[in-house]
Amino acid sequence: MRILYIDIDSLRPDHLGCYGYHRNTSPTIDAIAEEGLVCERCYAPDAPCLPSRTAFYSGRFGIQTGVVGHGGIAAQPKPQTMPLRGFKDVFSQDGLAARLKGLGCHTAMISPFGNRHSAHWFYAGFNEIHDTGGGGSESAEEVQPVVDKWLQDNLGRDDWYLHVNYWDPHTPLRVPEEYGNPFADEPLPAWLDDEELIRRHNRITGPHTSMEIGMYHDAENPRYPRQPGKVTDLVSMRHMVDGYDTAIRYVDDHIARIVETLKRAGVYDETMIVISADHGENLGELGIYQEHGTADEITCRIPMIIKCPGGAQGARDREFHYNLDLAPTLMNLYGGECPGIWDGLSFADTIRSGSGAGREDVVISQCCHVCQRSVRWSNWLYLRTYHDGFRLFPQEMLFDLDADPHEERDIASDRPDLCSEGAWRLARWHDAQMQKMVHYAGDSVDPLWTVIREGGPFHANLHPKGGVPRFLGYLKRLEETGRKEGAAALRRKFALFLPEAERR
Repeated sequence: MRILYIDIDSLRPDHLGCYGYHRNTSPTIDAIAEEGLVCERCYAPDAPCLPSRTAFYSGRFGIQTGVVGHGGIAAQPKPQTMPLRGFKDVFSQDGLAARLKGLGCHTAMISPFGNRHSAHWFYAGFNEIHDTGGGGSESAEEVQPVVDKWLQDNLGRDDWYLHVNYWDPHTPLRVPEEYGNPFADEPLPAWLDDEELIRRHNRITGPHTSMEIGMYHDAENPRYPRQPGKVTDLVSMRHMVDGYDTAIRYVDDHIARIVETLKRAGVYDETMIVISADHGENLGELGIYQEHGTADEITCRIPMIIKCPGGAQGARDREFHYNLDLAPTLMNLYGGECPGIWDGLSFADTIRSGSGAGREDVVISQCCHVCQRSVRWSNWLYLRTYHDGFRLFPQEMLFDLDADPHEERDIASDRPDLCSEGAWRLARWHDAQMQKMVHYAGDSVDPLWTVIREGGPFHANLHPKGGVPRFLGYLKRLEETGRKEGAAALRRKFALFLPEAERR
């Protein structure tokens, strides 16, 4: 077997041609999609980067591994007791890479991710690890020489798995200026071509809103001229969208080099190619700009494109899947065993024939920027917020994604019946996870509550030393930029965390 897994950070599927985008961002990816399967409803169960990739390679939900955050206890796996932790830990025994290696596959990774997040379990099971050195700040032209060299040295092997990590769509947008702008004369997505929407979004509070794309500020960095500091009109809106789309096209050009290399070596047809991402990217949805900070459709839905030798071609799958379902799928396709600790469900039959079973619903989580859990079923998205990350979200939100794909109209108050169903689906999932945790985890603690106990999500934390001063500075910025009501609401909501003099 030859398996190439292309991991494009922050890539939302609806900005790819094969998922219906009107701009020509992805000709190479689209061509690969025509030769394989496009999964239209695949999700990262835990977002963003660290939780998602941990779930993918462990085959387990974050509630089980404990990795749901970017800092603190919830950025580390739960301690493993006997017999799970013997001479080796569970990642080294039962991770996807370890299982592939057990099938005789030479496993290699070209990514700085493990060192970027001090997530060394991410490398478990790999024969080779190539850290491209930029900690996630690399552009494709820095990654590609390493990829080219690895392929040159290894295409003669019969069995290998290669993970390649591209970063360009992740903020800050870093495509070289000399590449130009392929989309300068192309229309914006229709829903964003709206000055009234921009004015409405400019009144929203919270990090990574249109007025402070840099999380808590609107500063621009001259090193990244494609990256706007804020969006206040259609010109700056175009600056943001063109920059993101150009990043996708730039990566697509580099994937074309890989395809050419495989074809020239005569192994393209016999190589499985999987193109996916760790998460998507909000570009205005929920008032969030250039961030992946919620448990919503835009953050958690990811592309999943699979070209498999002998598999379905030109097929589209509308069933629900998680990224961690790929682990049992690969085991089924290549004759391996799936450990009972995995949470994934195989969709190998869909890859073979173009149709097959999926999940009834998917539960998606976010504990880095907010603490939210959501459930996606039919055309509905029900979001439940436990910590709003300073965004003033209500406890419950509900969206009809068929009628409202960009989550502009919260209809929770109109459909209490569907909110009750969403809450029931979440509770059902949570009960099952807690029951499984008793057998397969080192404790029986839901890490979402660990995050809240530590003062909230890492990127909106009110720890006394750094978090409270930053929060107070942000309140001042809100007051200075015409959002006094939002500042007052945040001050009231989080008063217990503030010094006595600031509780007013």
